[in-house]
Amino acid sequence: MPDTARTARPTRRARWLVPLLLLFVWLGVGGTLGPYAGRLGEVATNDQAAFLPRSAESTKVIAEQKAFRQQESLPAVVVWTGEKDGAPVADRRAEADRALASLAGSAGLAGRPSPALLSDDGQALEGVVPLRTDLGKDLAGTLDRVREAAGKVPGTTVQVAGPAASQADLKDAFAGIDGLLLGVALAAVLIILLLVYRSVLLPLVILLSAVFALALACAVVYVLADHDVVRVDGMVQGILSILVIGAATDYALLLTARCREELARTDDRFTAVRAALKQSWEAIAASAATVALGLITLLLSDLTNNRALGPVGAIGIVCAVLGSLTFLPAVLLVLGRAAYWPARPRATDGTGGGAGVWRRVAALVDRAPRKVWAATLAVLLACAAFAPAFSSRGVPMSEIFVDDAPSVSAQDTLARHFPGGSGNPAVVITDADRADRVLAAARRTEGVATAYTISASGAPGGQPLVVDGRTRIDVTLAADADSDAAQDTVARLRTALHAIPGADARVGGYTAQQYDTRTTAEHDRTLIVPVVLVVILLILMLLLRSVLLPVLLVATVALNFAATLGISALVFEHVFGFSGTDPSVPLYGFVFLVALGVDYNIFLMSRVREESLRHGARRGVLTGLVTTGGVITSAGVVLAATFAALGVIPLAFLVQIAFIVAFGVLLDTLVVRSLLVPALVRDIGARSWWPGGRRTADAEQESPAVEEENAAAR
Repeated sequence: MPDTARTARPTRRARWLVPLLLLFVWLGVGGTLGPYAGRLGEVATNDQAAFLPRSAESTKVIAEQKAFRQQESLPAVVVWTGEKDGAPVADRRAEADRALASLAGSAGLAGRPSPALLSDDGQALEGVVPLRTDLGKDLAGTLDRVREAAGKVPGTTVQVAGPAASQADLKDAFAGIDGLLLGVALAAVLIILLLVYRSVLLPLVILLSAVFALALACAVVYVLADHDVVRVDGMVQGILSILVIGAATDYALLLTARCREELARTDDRFTAVRAALKQSWEAIAASAATVALGLITLLLSDLTNNRALGPVGAIGIVCAVLGSLTFLPAVLLVLGRAAYWPARPRATDGTGGGAGVWRRVAALVDRAPRKVWAATLAVLLACAAFAPAFSSRGVPMSEIFVDDAPSVSAQDTLARHFPGGSGNPAVVITDADRADRVLAAARRTEGVATAYTISASGAPGGQPLVVDGRTRIDVTLAADADSDAAQDTVARLRTALHAIPGADARVGGYTAQQYDTRTTAEHDRTLIVPVVLVVILLILMLLLRSVLLPVLLVATVALNFAATLGISALVFEHVFGFSGTDPSVPLYGFVFLVALGVDYNIFLMSRVREESLRHGARRGVLTGLVTTGGVITSAGVVLAATFAALGVIPLAFLVQIAFIVAFGVLLDTLVVRSLLVPALVRDIGARSWWPGGRRTADAEQESPAVEEENAAAR
């Protein structure tokens, strides 16, 4: 007897060794790597030229411009108007020239400022100041010096437009993104968890797990970005935070809910946590693999920002699942039932306990499955009918920011007095011996205001600068540089210039970059969307050991995405007033919504499969729906709230992503996963598990409880 006691004590101590070691490691991760969540801005770039399509014509033009020994520049367009609206400013042109000339040689400039140009209506002056593209944090200070110099022209109001001003406003929009976005997301998650669990400690534990996972992810991404392995901008940085917090919380909800069930069955915390982990890890790992691999498919994109988000997002998901499957179980072991205090752990087996609302939903699905799935399918198809109205041709500069930004107001002023492409010309690089023909063809192209060769001084006209037999022509477009009309002009210009034999003309510049980004994004969607669906289908087949059911699940999440796109088209146009979306929005929305939407179907159907093997297909669906209904709905609300937090950043792109994912997740959680999928599986029965349906069919026959229920139903 003494020998047994001595043997038992080391065994009990050994059981605590691994959990305590895991806690020690994760506390070290949080304490050591936590600051990296606020340091990603140090390695982030918001220079959109760094995120252009690799093989696009406009990207090749940027490379060729360097051969002209003209430093790639970021134009700042200065525009002067009279202090009184409509007042003439022609007599201020000399002062404007002197103001621009005073900037020559200043720090931060990539060349000499242009002379001041007078608008046709005589009410505005315009000058272009080329800034260096590598200014980083010094961009705002350089623009302030430009404004200060331009402000010395008496009797005028000065504004600064162009890509430089837009980039500065982007930096302002992303300033403080770490603290603001993370604070809003964590506050939303904490409130939801307190309402769901009615517990004091557990919400804090779940949030701590998510924050530790985010710290680890940010540290890994920081190192990779610092070594130029991945690229990070404000958008990628914001999505990483939201993705990790949302995913880690979702996985934690599934594990803690299962642990609560087990604690209601046993007093041994080790047995309860071990059982919960054993029953949950496969679904959590499959869900994480779905999202991570879905994000990795973005590496197939030709757009650099898409390829940047892919590995960064996947790293975040891996860190989230690591925290959920290591740190969280260790804390649950240490706290035991105290984690759920003052609430008491209780079982939800579908026969007693559980939320009454989910028993009623299960009864409805059981009573009339065909009517339920037919009605929900009709609603989703009606919403999806508006999807073709979703425009992703890009947004004008005036809609990039949700609030009125200084660069937007300046661009509006510029557009009222000058051709839309002023200060932002299309750049043509061509063989010098064909320059005259190229210049003539450019001037004849519909939508072109002016075209001229660039001299050795960088000014228009004069002896053209020739480098290695190539020369540069600047083409000013009549339409706004960020408009659909300007992009159409670029397409016509390329058609006309490519047809000139021996010219090897290439068209670049801001508008061409926007056009190439749009066409590349359209190509990426046709390539990546099918790949994502195939990846998800294969994961579901491996997890559920079925063929038919995974096909149904993929079809339902794809339909959910189409319905979300249809509703978004209506809301964006009639509520938010957007004329369109960024070309990448539909792809991001698809990857996030489909991959994350499958998560909830995985959580549901893995439990349904488990119950079906015990009790048969019919009872498996109903029990799975009741036992997972509350936790999956809570997970969906948490994820929707975290993505909705992106709306605090005043950028249309992130507001649109936030709405699509938040609305789509709620639609998937409350309609697709709660009604459509259970009703389809209930209607099809054991055949839905084909070719593995025989075991569930046998279980149905062998379960006396199911036979009694079937008889009662008849």
